[in-house]
Amino acid sequence: MDCQRRWENMEFDCLVSIFSLLRLDDLTASIPFVCKSWSQAASDPACWRTLDFRPLDLKPSSTFAKRLASQYSVPRYTFSGFLKLAMALSRGAAFELCFSPLFPASMEVLARACADCPRLRVLGLPRIGSDDEGRFLGMLGKWNELERLEMESKPSRLPEMVKEIGLRCSRFQGLKVRGWIKNEDVAAILDFLPNLQSLDLSGCRVEKAQLLRVTDGCQELKLLSLKDCFGLEVDEEVKRGACGIEVFNHEGCRLEDNDSGSAVSLDDDELEQMMMMVDGFDCLEMWMF
Repeated sequence: MDCQRRWENMEFDCLVSIFSLLRLDDLTASIPFVCKSWSQAASDPACWRTLDFRPLDLKPSSTFAKRLASQYSVPRYTFSGFLKLAMALSRGAAFELCFSPLFPASMEVLARACADCPRLRVLGLPRIGSDDEGRFLGMLGKWNELERLEMESKPSRLPEMVKEIGLRCSRFQGLKVRGWIKNEDVAAILDFLPNLQSLDLSGCRVEKAQLLRVTDGCQELKLLSLKDCFGLEVDEEVKRGACGIEVFNHEGCRLEDNDSGSAVSLDDDELEQMMMMVDGFDCLEMWMF
């Protein structure tokens, strides 16, 4: 009897180990409906530690959405319902939560995530509305195990967020943002995240002097990505400053913002508005096609 029980436990553990590698659409709409043992294994919190919605087709008209509604006998699929299901199945064990650009997180969703996923290590957000930055700032410190934050649109209150992370999140080591990098952003990183190991500024507007301050002040950087940045030419001085960084990506960096050769002339607010419009057009295009 003991041998049989050990075998069953080993089989269950193997299934959980395999299922933890699957995407969320398979875990919710496919695996649980194969057989009872697979359903039990798929509901183990270890399978729901990574809640990554980015690779999924979450539109209500998608094949996944229709299958999910059918399998769970609900009148219609909603992303919020799917999100609640995923967070409930994680039972507080989720350590990675990344939202799709087409379905950015509302403050209500983030508040629920703050309560249901207190052990997050990685948080990926498309954007935070300027009116919601204060509320998000209050949530950040509650994820005191946070190690990486990815934001596709740089918030205007980034220095305050960096300060909160530096004071509350002792394990933090990776930051990704996109937007116009300002002197106050750099100062906050140097003051509160001097031990940063990964910094991704791909697509940002960043100046050479700011970059040199970062490479000089963040001595533990192992990865620095400047792909497609503008306002910056990676010359010998920049390369010397980054020589101790294991991974230094700078493909596509340019001093100018277009092919005509005109210099960047937009001010900070104009550029940030332009980048938000580009993000919006990207989302619209994905919806249309």
